[in-house]
This record gives sequence, structure tokens and C-alpha cells, in this order.
Amino acid sequence: MLKVLLSTRKCSTFVSRMRYVNRLKQDDDACSAALQTGRMFLFHRLNPLLQNTERGTFRPPTLTCSDVQSVLENLGADGSLLEESVLIGCSEQNQAQFCLDVGQLDQAAVEEVLTGSFVDLRKTFFLLSAAEAPLVAKGQALLRWHQTSGFSSATGRPTRRNRAGSQRVCSSSGIISYPTMCPVVIVLVSDGTRCVLGRQATFPRGMYSALAGFCDMGESLEEALCREVAEEVGLEVVSVSYSSSQHWPFPHSSFMLGCHASVSPAHTQLTVDHSELEDARWFSRQEVMSALQVKPRRGDPPALWLPPKHAIAHRLITEWTQLTQTVS
Repeated sequence: MLKVLLSTRKCSTFVSRMRYVNRLKQDDDACSAALQTGRMFLFHRLNPLLQNTERGTFRPPTLTCSDVQSVLENLGADGSLLEESVLIGCSEQNQAQFCLDVGQLDQAAVEEVLTGSFVDLRKTFFLLSAAEAPLVAKGQALLRWHQTSGFSSATGRPTRRNRAGSQRVCSSSGIISYPTMCPVVIVLVSDGTRCVLGRQATFPRGMYSALAGFCDMGESLEEALCREVAEEVGLEVVSVSYSSSQHWPFPHSSFMLGCHASVSPAHTQLTVDHSELEDARWFSRQEVMSALQVKPRRGDPPALWLPPKHAIAHRLITEWTQLTQTVS
């Protein structure tokens, strides 16, 4: 049985926060009241707003409902836009957190008023802290779901949302829809001394990552993992161990299930399916260790660099380097 250790936290605080968020999802009036004192994360056509700090780092600005109301008034926008805000969660201080897309407003005007920039979400994972990146990712995923779920897939009739934005109800049938994620297995394959990293043609030049693929209907995690490895690089997995999971907002909200997999050192010949991957190779521990130190830069990218620290692929790769160091 696999035991996953969670970070230390005050259980009573965690429980109270989770129950508070659940109450906001169920009680429209309570949610409306929480919005008045909550923190707002702004997006423009699903790109989050970031500000440059005095230390040269980036973070979402700390905006309240009244701050956003003032921005809307300054730009001559309808204040009712605030009603489209969606609940993300709450802070450790029990401050509710909301997101709002102001894509109908002029982007440059909003950026000027708030002295910030709307940044492509993929880039934000290289800029934000470990605490803020998941919030921004969740906010974008919820906003995207609402933008694409205005009509029921069962009846074709309009849907309406609750105040928190945690569900939508068909106006005709009463069918309730909830935001969903697609299960995706992501795996770092090793032969004991090397690991397989691959890249898709859409990746930034020089970036390699762990292998990943969507789970097919009816598959277990292990079955999906073995199939994806066989399809993409022609290897047969002999053992699997679970690492951790992560919500990933691309392409449209994925539930990433991270694993390590082993193959026999006697059967390591790669046969790459180039309809799936542009390239895949075996990399030594030293090559991976060097790549972990590389920071992507504008202009000419390095020959090998890895996903950002907030990505589960980075976690799997780091775990593998630590494991191989222990073994050696």
C-alpha cells in the first residue's frame, strides 16, 4: 500500500476553511457577502494579470471587490460584470478568493489603470510562486468552463450558474453540471541509470519532459501508463510506482497522475512514434542534473531544459535524480 505524506498543517484550520468554502458554494447570499471582502484575481481572455514587485518578481495584484468596482467605473464598464466572478477558494485567513475575466474591456486600459500586464498562462508558471501558480491555474480553468458551458450538452438549452460558479443548471431539464477534469497519466520511465524524456513539436525549443497521455475509457491508471509508454516510445513497462497528482489547466483542465515506471535494462531500444512525439531519448543522471540548473532565457534557448518547478513533470524528474543518487 502506497502512503502519500501531506504537508504539515493545523487540521482544525484546514477543516474550517474547507467547510467555509463548501458553505459559499451552497449559499448564494453568503457567497455574495464574501465577495465584498474577498480577493479578486483578474484575467483578460483567460490570461492572468500580474504585477512586477520591488524585488523584481511577479505576482497577481492584491485586489478587492471594491478595487475592481473602481476600475470598472473608471473605464465606463457595467458594474454588473462583477456578478460573473467565480469562487476559487479561501486563504488561510479565511478570505474568500474569486476570479473574474474582463475580456470585454480594453486590455491596455486595464493594464494601465492597475500597472500590470496580462500574461499568457504558460509563462506564468515560470514567474509565480508555488502558492500562487495553482490558484491562477484553477481560476483560469473555472473561467474557461463557464465560457464554454452556457448551454446544456444534453438538451441544448441555456444553463444558469449559482453565485459561487461551482455548478450550472439547465433551464429546461434542471440537470446540474459541474466543472470536470480529464485524467492524464504522466510518467518518468527509467532503466535504473537513465530516464526517458520526450518533446512534442509544440514545446518551446529545447524543452523535454516526462511522457504523458490521456486515459482511455475503462482503463486503470496502470493500464493507461503501460499503453502510452508502448505507443510513444515502444518500451514495455515492468513496474509502476505512484508519486503524486496535480491539476494542470492545459489543454482544457487535466488531472495529472504522476508515476515512475521501470523497464528491463535488457530491453531499452526506443522506437519513437513521431505522430505523437517530435523526439524522445534516454538521458543520464548527469545530463538531467545539468538541465535542472538551466533557466530558460529569451533568444537562443539551451539544448536541454525542463518544465517549470510547479509542473508535476519537474517533480518526477527531481525525485528520480534523488532516487538514483541514493541507489548509486
